Amino acid sequence: MENENGRVPGAPGSGDEWASGKGVGAGGHADRPTGPSPYAARNPYAPQSAQSPYAPQDYGPYAQAAPGGAPPPAGAQPTSAFPAAGGGPQTIAPGQSPETDRKSGRGMLVVGIVAAMLVSGGLGGWVGASVAGGSEGGLASPVSITQPEGQAPDGTVEAVADKVLPSVVSIDVRAQSGRGEGSGVVLTQDGMIITNNHVVGLADAGGQIQVRFDDGTKAPATIVGTDPATDIAVIKADTSKALTPISLGTSANLTEGQAVAAVGSPLGLSGTVTTGIVSALDRPVRAGGAQSDQSTVIDAIQTDAAVNPGNSGGALVNMNGELVGINSAIASLGQQNSGSIGLGFAIPVDQARRVADQLIKQGFATRAVLGVSISDTPAGDGALVRSVEAGGGADEAGIREGMVITAVGDRIIENGDALVAAIRSQTPGETVTVTYASGEGEQPTTVDVVLGEAR
Repeated sequence: MENENGRVPGAPGSGDEWASGKGVGAGGHADRPTGPSPYAARNPYAPQSAQSPYAPQDYGPYAQAAPGGAPPPAGAQPTSAFPAAGGGPQTIAPGQSPETDRKSGRGMLVVGIVAAMLVSGGLGGWVGASVAGGSEGGLASPVSITQPEGQAPDGTVEAVADKVLPSVVSIDVRAQSGRGEGSGVVLTQDGMIITNNHVVGLADAGGQIQVRFDDGTKAPATIVGTDPATDIAVIKADTSKALTPISLGTSANLTEGQAVAAVGSPLGLSGTVTTGIVSALDRPVRAGGAQSDQSTVIDAIQTDAAVNPGNSGGALVNMNGELVGINSAIASLGQQNSGSIGLGFAIPVDQARRVADQLIKQGFATRAVLGVSISDTPAGDGALVRSVEAGGGADEAGIREGMVITAVGDRIIENGDALVAAIRSQTPGETVTVTYASGEGEQPTTVDVVLGEAR
């Protein structure tokens, strides 16, 4: 899996969970860097090189009639207005010259074209009369080309699009170090917008941000706060008009197979709506795109709704038009194939909402920590504890170096990334049940751990 800047996550390694975390890279951001792009689409309207179906055809040596329209006499040689091959003399039908041959052929061709035009014109008029119901045996009523009027039924894609599109914006970022594009979701009428940290990160050192609203108007924006650990950022649009906040849902009751829609600006195409389902939950993903930095691991929603570069920071909504996730990453088959392959990842709205609220109120966000440094186990059956923070939650619960954590609550932990994602999905101060094994062949032990808090 890769980010939309072309990064490919590396193999899992060790890391400090409370300082940086650990996660499986999914990588593909939804911000769209400018410059030569591997995502450039082929123009479907480009001229084609195939031979025209209307090219002149060769109808043979007897395509032109003999005088009087009679067929060529038996034994006559093919007529031609050009010398025969090899420069020999041409053979003409008796009583016919090359000039009259050409003229009669041209005359018949013109007559044929006019006749065809008259026939096709008459046919068109007959078809029109039939469709209008004016000809015996024709259709009884005219064809309607109008769309159904009225509001789309609730729960349909049309209804979702009508409700959500006014709350999703395109984001353009320009800085000395480069340029990027992404999406954002309106949280408040006065211009608070949630997006991904990797979308607006370029502007953190003095770049410029511009947002484009659904009605086509634009406004500058400034950064309110960013949190690279969760890949969430909040910006404020400088506009006097009242914006349309999105309806906030919850990610706590999402189920696999549930219908969802992704709304954003893939490849700069603002106001794009795609649909799919929740294909998996609790996916550990490095949404920020770093290959070995655990600080970007999120507990992601996986969807097969088409998510492409430029969708980052946009909305993942349920069929009530309620926000359930912030689109953040895609999986791909390589740097040259980084479009949607049906594996998109979104930050659950419950986590994104908590972080955004902290960024708005205090300018920074906190996250839950277990108080251990971990890595994958050689056998891939848990998270190996490398060290324990003195006085932290794990230390107080009796978890020690060398133990292997295999579960958090009822969630199986297969590697270090899964542990970081599971802990990050919790709230600081919350109590969780942790299952660990002291050594190979030892019976697992379950303890309650009060999670700490870190920035």
